[in-house]
Amino acid sequence: MRTVRLDGQFMCDAEAAHSYIQAQLGIHTYSGFNLDALYDVLSAYDKTIWITLINEPLVHEFLGDYGERLIQTFQDIEKINENIQFSVF
Repeated sequence: MRTVRLDGQFMCDAEAAHSYIQAQLGIHTYSGFNLDALYDVLSAYDKTIWITLINEPLVHEFLGDYGERLIQTFQDIEKINENIQFSVF
């Protein structure tokens, strides 16, 4: 299982967050840089991956409500795609 660590300190705004997530996950088909695009690409992801988020308070500080929706997107994906595990540390 591949492990990817996302760090909230690199998510200073929505655009930076999506660029960072794309780079960390190595998903080049992830375009649109919005939560719907993230959901779409991860719902079809066919490799086993464990995504961890560190510095969660910074996600909320930098992104506010969008940060909460971003985290919820990862949690929703984990429920529908058995290849993806998501944890917050």
